[in-house]
Amino acid sequence: MRWIWIDKFLEFNSGKNAVALKNVTLAEEHLHDHFPGFEIMPECLMIEAMAQTAGILVGEARDFQEKVILAKIKKAAFYQYVRPGDTITLHADIESITSEAASTTGKILRGEQIVAEISLMFSHIDNNLAGKKFPEENFVFTDMFNSLLTDFAGKKGSEKIK
Repeated sequence: MRWIWIDKFLEFNSGKNAVALKNVTLAEEHLHDHFPGFEIMPECLMIEAMAQTAGILVGEARDFQEKVILAKIKKAAFYQYVRPGDTITLHADIESITSEAASTTGKILRGEQIVAEISLMFSHIDNNLAGKKFPEENFVFTDMFNSLLTDFAGKKGSEKIK
């Protein structure tokens, strides 16, 4: 099973930055198991939501030609809890991008309040693991992930994004 931790894109500036939205609800079973009686969104899932936001930004910047994987969490600082009923926005910026890798910085906000600061490194594995064979289909950017961009592009009147 593949879980998507963002609900939609609010902004998407190719090769630069993106803002995604996540609504946190009591319908998410993992909230009940994390701290029974004090439901909060686990920090590891907020890191994953940022990795998905930034990873799609990185993949799209190079026309989804490479297989992008999360290689390193450079920084993950959390300042606030995220509880059911909260809406958070994930702000991702490309710091640098090459044919081998990309570096991103980001913040998670609840309204104007900073919840977390997260910096990530991504690897373009086709360019880093020469000689290794990977499936021709892109195993990260599935139709589920691509629908987030397609929905955003459709609302903005843009062409369909791969």
